[in-house]
Amino acid sequence: MIKTSVLLLLTLMLVAVSGRAQANSDLAGPPGTPQSAPEQGFQNRYPRYRLVAGDVMEVMFEFTPEFNRTVTVEPDGFVTLPSIGGIHVSGLTVIEVTSLLESRYSDALYEPKISVALKDFEKPYFTVGGQVAHAGRYVLHGDTTLTEAIEMAGGFTDASRHSQVLLFRHLSSEWMGARVIDVKKMMASKDLHEDIHLQSGDMVFVPQNRISKVAKFIPKSNVGAYISANPANF
Repeated sequence: MIKTSVLLLLTLMLVAVSGRAQANSDLAGPPGTPQSAPEQGFQNRYPRYRLVAGDVMEVMFEFTPEFNRTVTVEPDGFVTLPSIGGIHVSGLTVIEVTSLLESRYSDALYEPKISVALKDFEKPYFTVGGQVAHAGRYVLHGDTTLTEAIEMAGGFTDASRHSQVLLFRHLSSEWMGARVIDVKKMMASKDLHEDIHLQSGDMVFVPQNRISKVAKFIPKSNVGAYISANPANF
């Protein structure tokens, strides 16, 4: 499973990053999206939770309690409710779902007053892959930054490329943005303004440095003569 995730991340990395210059400018979102949109997506520290398949929500009608229901978001993203039938809610926030339901029910009810409450939902998580000691999926407990996530995954390996750590984030249900973080420079300068706070679903990928890619072709007896003592320089 982890190998598959790493391959996916590598594919995304090749699409997202074409040279250092492009990497420094963050990926753009959908065609026609202002360049500031991805940056705003990375800066949004307290995003609203968006529903996914399997979430359970309670829909309550203030004036018509006979319509009250507890429903589960189906694999296709729909829920089924009385009078309006199926309605797609996956990818929406609770506030957006509430507004949508009140709009849809306005044809059947007079000025409906609806409240929506999550009863069960996907637990927040992040994924760390690539050159870390323990790649995998981790529960996102509280406020966690990118460097803290790497530490939770056991830290960098000797093959890590500290200067080009990638953070992948869903900007919408269809688009993913990527940002390259120079963790080596950030830690050396003690400037943590780029130590991004993670959101649920974020993927951190630590690529392999160049020296580790060729090290296996160097005779072991001459390793000391060819390999830098500090792989982070690559």
